Parts: sequence; structure tokens; C-alpha cells
Amino acid sequence: MRNRTSRFASVVGLVACAVILAGCASAAQTAPAVAASTSQAPSPAAAGPSPTYFDPIPVVPAPTVPSWFDVEMTDVTTGKPFKISDFSGKVVLVDTMATWCPTCQGEMSQVQQLPAMLGASSSDLVRVSLDVDPNEDATILKKYAATNKFDWYIAVAPSSVGQFLAKNYDVDYINPPLQPMLFIDKTGGVYGLPFGIKSAISIQKTIAPYLTQ
Repeated sequence: MRNRTSRFASVVGLVACAVILAGCASAAQTAPAVAASTSQAPSPAAAGPSPTYFDPIPVVPAPTVPSWFDVEMTDVTTGKPFKISDFSGKVVLVDTMATWCPTCQGEMSQVQQLPAMLGASSSDLVRVSLDVDPNEDATILKKYAATNKFDWYIAVAPSSVGQFLAKNYDVDYINPPLQPMLFIDKTGGVYGLPFGIKSAISIQKTIAPYLTQ
């Protein structure tokens, strides 16, 4: 009986050793893969202000209800009035923002890069940033634009525009930290982009086909 018990213990011990050795061998095989994974070049998400979406950005057709296209606004940089309808025949990129919003600044820094990236086709692109915070005015916004060297159309959105965007597109268009953005094609079609910071390269690749239409 003692011999059987001894043999059984020996067998169990051998099996345990085999399992341990197998586990060690497996770990030795998978370790290089982990090391290789961590040594890869950083993804595009690691650059800039951690953009959320990459090309191609999925665009969502929105209702083409252009009543807000004719609402007059004032560019805080130049003091000149403008309307979205002034840019008929061009692609108009619109983001809503507020000066206190860090993700807004991050998104606008991406928009800032577009003309250089688009080259000649940038002449068909109009960039518009609308401040939807009712507590901010043109003086605050003008200083913000100058400090950050944002030199496109930047305006305080009239309440009617903010209400229109919230009602017809999405209520989060008046929630700046979510980084709302849409664009209008040359024929007046409206397309919504996902919420979150979009990289300049993603925006460029997304709107480029509409610029050549």
C-alpha cells in the first residue's frame, strides 16, 4: 500500500512538473510578441490633442433645412458681417465651441492646419467657428482668436442658430466639449461628423472629395 501511495505521489509530481514546464515554455513563446507590441511606433492617436476619429470619418447626412444659412453673424476678427449663404458653391466646415473649452482649442488647432494640407483646393473651403456659450461676447472671442492665431470666420452664434442646430441636428451641438462639427457641401447638403476631436488628416481626407465635386 505504501509503495502504491509512493508511486501515485511520484506520478502526480511528474504531471505537476510537466504542467509547470509547459507553462514556462508558453510564457517564453508569448513574451517576444508582447515586447514587439510595446515597441511599435505610436499610433496617430498619440499625436496632437489625442484625436478620437481617423480617416475615413463616417459622415451622416442631416436634414437640409437652410433657414439658418441666412442668419447674419459678425466675424470677430474683421468686424464684418457674414451669412452661411454667402458661401454658396463652397464647402463650409462649421464647428461649435466656447473659449473655456480645452477640447475646442484642440479641435480648432486641427482645423487651423487644413489650408496647408489641402493646397490649391483650400480655396473652395470656408471654415466657420461659432461660439454657442450665451455668456460669452465678441470681445472675449476676439481675444481668444488672436491669442491662438485662429484666422477664419469666428463668431458668437445668435441664439436662433444654436436653437436651430440643437433642434434639427442634435442637442449636443450646443455642448462644446463634445466637439460638434458639421460641413455643408457645394449644393447646400449638410453632413454631421462624429463627436470628439477629429485629426486634421481625418478632416482633410473626409472633405476632400466634396471639394472636387
